[in-house]
Amino acid sequence: MTNHLVGVVDDHVLFAQSLQGLINSFEGFDVAFMARNGNDMINKLSTNPRDPDIILLDINMPVMNGFETINWLNNHKPHIKTIALSMDDDEETIIQMLKAGSKGYLLKDIHPDTLHSALKEVVVKGHFYTDNVTSALLSGFSKRDDEDGIASFSERELEFMELACSDKTYKEIASEMCLSPKTIDNYRDTLFKKLEVRSRIGLVLYALKHKIVET
Repeated sequence: MTNHLVGVVDDHVLFAQSLQGLINSFEGFDVAFMARNGNDMINKLSTNPRDPDIILLDINMPVMNGFETINWLNNHKPHIKTIALSMDDDEETIIQMLKAGSKGYLLKDIHPDTLHSALKEVVVKGHFYTDNVTSALLSGFSKRDDEDGIASFSERELEFMELACSDKTYKEIASEMCLSPKTIDNYRDTLFKKLEVRSRIGLVLYALKHKIVET
């Protein structure tokens, strides 16, 4: 059986080399190439005989960063799944990468077993979300949601969810919806309770899963 190929796109050479050795030690996986940024990745893809199944993508890189790179992949190589791998656990960054189509978001200090699990789950399930990206991230959705399907929402709740999936702050969302910050807090808390999530990221994952907001 052919091993799954992984591309590593990271401008920190020593880290990338260590990652290459680790991935090559995982059963069923081989590193196809290493690239220092998105532009370098494009060149590597053009000369590689076979596209990788997964690309581990750093976010803060020179020349062509992670956001620009995932957008290029969406337009030119949509069959390649992307996992963000970063030191940045900022909620806004995580939301932006998930909205852009990243199938997972991992911090660089994760245990090797978690990386192996992430690669395997992205191959099998198409995504891997862990509650370790931030202390508030919920790793799954409620059982009721899985059993009964999508919950029902008012038009204002749907509007709030769409804005919550943007890079706007809650204060900016309140201004755009012409509501007070306290009312926005009530919308947020009500939706958290209804969906059984603990964070804005959990809300975004729900919205993306049910295509309430398109990537």
